[in-house]
Amino acid sequence: MTSSVPTKHVFVTGGVVSSLGKGLTSASIGMLLEARGLRVRLQKLDPYINVDPGTMSPYQHGEVYVLDDGSETDLDLGHYERFTSTPLTRESNYTTGQIYLSVINKERRGEFLGKTVQVIPHVTNEIKEVVRRLAGPGTDVVITEIGGTVGDIESLPFLEAIRQIPLEVGRENCMFIHLTLVPYLKAAGELKTKPTQHSVGILRQIGIQPDILVCRTERALDVADREKIALFCNVPLDAVIEERDKDFSIYEVPLSLQGNRIDEIILRRCGLQAPQADLDEWHDILHRLRNPEHEVSIALVGKYAEHRDAYKSIYEALDHGGIAHRTQVRVQPIKSEEIEREGAERLLAGFDGLIVPGGFGERGIEGKVEAVRFARERRLPFLGICLGMQCAVIESARNVAGLAAAHSTEFARDTPHPVICLMEEQHGVVQKGGTMRLGAQPCVLADGTRSAAAYGRESISERHRHRYEFNPKYREVLEAAGLVIAGTSPGGDLVEIVELADHPWFVAVQFHPEFKSKPTAAHPLFAGLVAAAVERHAGSAWVTEG
Repeated sequence: MTSSVPTKHVFVTGGVVSSLGKGLTSASIGMLLEARGLRVRLQKLDPYINVDPGTMSPYQHGEVYVLDDGSETDLDLGHYERFTSTPLTRESNYTTGQIYLSVINKERRGEFLGKTVQVIPHVTNEIKEVVRRLAGPGTDVVITEIGGTVGDIESLPFLEAIRQIPLEVGRENCMFIHLTLVPYLKAAGELKTKPTQHSVGILRQIGIQPDILVCRTERALDVADREKIALFCNVPLDAVIEERDKDFSIYEVPLSLQGNRIDEIILRRCGLQAPQADLDEWHDILHRLRNPEHEVSIALVGKYAEHRDAYKSIYEALDHGGIAHRTQVRVQPIKSEEIEREGAERLLAGFDGLIVPGGFGERGIEGKVEAVRFARERRLPFLGICLGMQCAVIESARNVAGLAAAHSTEFARDTPHPVICLMEEQHGVVQKGGTMRLGAQPCVLADGTRSAAAYGRESISERHRHRYEFNPKYREVLEAAGLVIAGTSPGGDLVEIVELADHPWFVAVQFHPEFKSKPTAAHPLFAGLVAAAVERHAGSAWVTEG
């Protein structure tokens, strides 16, 4: 595509119910267009008033996905990065809170010249501006996902803004994709299209006519169903696209959409020319998932273990490690509080590997420490992430270095051995949102360590989200007890990775490696954990202490 052609805008909305998979649909469309050689940018506009998800409960919002630039964003941006190579920045995720904050700041500076500030045009103009920021000569298509559900009062300013954009850039440069639900009523024995009709009706009342309907359904749509939807929703028949539930893998979604020719419809509607997509690599991923040569079980011990979305990227990264080694990875979430009540032996025996992920708060912390001890003593392949690394340091201090009361000052302010302490830069910080150590930070790997071997290079860059750190005052005593400092900040001040040398795989990191894993390129640490779990499952690494 030549730079003289204006950037095309694709808007993805959702109707009927939430959690239909707008993020996956947007990411899949981005992947298909990239595979055809187009330059794509992705963006999500969230209707909640929080400035960002950084202070929101994982029970309500799932994981907080962190970008290289330190932005705390919606978990759907993880799908964008895993499915595409699009560059994501803080301009890729805006909330109602950010929009209104910007408008209010402009009003305080007098930029509106005494005018009455209103939703239309001031708020909608701000929304249009953040959409336009991704357009330009280096971008062929901007895909903007609108969070929430059509009909929600919170989403109305965003829908009004995207209604206006075609009036400014030309309808030929915009298209609307609406994701909807076609439920199956068992009692009636048929699919019901009325919810979709009502959802599209609400959009049309706003002034938006969808160009494509992606219909989530448990059962196949027959020709009569599609014809009815097309007629009542005023879309071409070939633009009524069935998207059946995927029980096997989310990585089926792009191929399913491509099988329904959604990429061709988008190109035709937008007047774009592009070669056929090369999806051989994606087909190979699904082949590996469907035809594993090994199977392992990995326990995930966390505070929010019962809530999968709280650790979404970790689950995906484990799948990527499995793809790399042709292994089916079965993950069993275990609440750390249950380990406190029932013991690690009862709950962790029989697993091939263990992950202790990040988190905040004291609840369940002793269960995590006990799980780390079990992994160390039973030589169970282990990966600790963020708080999981801090638990590994606490466990080593208590049970190997002999510092029985060792703890983190996050949980025990008066501990005599604060092996984990508040970072120097965090002292005096009062505000909660966006004030942690965030985003990509460099790390230098020590020669001869397991981490250096896994990465295959001397320096790396990984994403962080934490306030507490390994206390450097305890570095010598812990190294003397056998804890290997495998990675540090370039100046050596901050400890980023710890390992055990005499263990099949015991690596704990202060950063979040799951945010840089892709199905096409498994993160080295997750691939290493899966490889060690495969070896243990085969029996060659089954050695118990004593």
